[in-house]
Amino acid sequence: MAITGKIRLNLQFKKPLRYFLHDSRKISTVVSEKINENLKESNNERLDNTKLPLELLDYRFKFAEFLPDPNPLHRNKIREKLERRDMLLRRSNVEIPEFYVGSILAVNYSDQHAPGKQNRFLGICISRTGQGLRASFILRNVIDKMGVEISYFLYDPTIQKIEVIRLEKRLDEELFYLRDAPPEYSTFPLDMRAKIHAHGTCVPINEIKVPLNPLPWLQRWERMNMKGIIDCKSMVNEKRRIKAEYKIHTKPWEKYDLMKMYRETIPIEEQKEIFAEIYSSLQEHEIHRLKSKRTRSLVKPIKTG
Repeated sequence: MAITGKIRLNLQFKKPLRYFLHDSRKISTVVSEKINENLKESNNERLDNTKLPLELLDYRFKFAEFLPDPNPLHRNKIREKLERRDMLLRRSNVEIPEFYVGSILAVNYSDQHAPGKQNRFLGICISRTGQGLRASFILRNVIDKMGVEISYFLYDPTIQKIEVIRLEKRLDEELFYLRDAPPEYSTFPLDMRAKIHAHGTCVPINEIKVPLNPLPWLQRWERMNMKGIIDCKSMVNEKRRIKAEYKIHTKPWEKYDLMKMYRETIPIEEQKEIFAEIYSSLQEHEIHRLKSKRTRSLVKPIKTG
């Protein structure tokens, strides 16, 4: 069907077209100025976020699982942000206290095979690894003359409660050598009472040194240069002693390798940015924990008789 008629548009402008162009230029300049102001405000907020309390510098030790994997091949900013959000939601439901390798913990977790659908294990933390939702730790205890180790994911939904029985650090970042040590260094009573640690005080360092059992060992501890082991080189033969000396001093320049340190750590600016994102939520959880502890301590006993 053909259209035979003509359509005329009678547009009557009150101002010539040059006025509209001039107004649009004015609008564009106003918008650009507004955008620049917003950018300046966001930059100022970023600068203010970097000027956070000094305790934020200790967060890389207290909440090391919030830091991403330093390997750039395993980095994904969106996944890391979503994981941090899930971790904060988990912390709002279950209290995850501060602890380190060498601390004695008690973990209550749901177990469908237990009589009350709940189980409890107490032991010393011998390892803490992983980042994000993959963060895990291992507890060790000797029960009935048998060494028992259980590995937990820190944000496992089956965990109901994590209680710090004794908060302390050890001289080493891993305590796997307790497997080759006498059992009394890994034995803790299951009904051990918690030792109160004052809030805001420094975490004590346990400088105990552990002797090892006679050979054979699960690992060549003479090559590990562990600080928490009594000199074990005298327990091995001369051949292993020479190899241990060579193994320790093979790469003495690594302590000056700045690129290796950079690849194994997260830059301090990125750490501040990450902890500035979660600082308010962690503070709210800490205040809520202190309030609940205070209310529990002030509860009056009820007369039963």
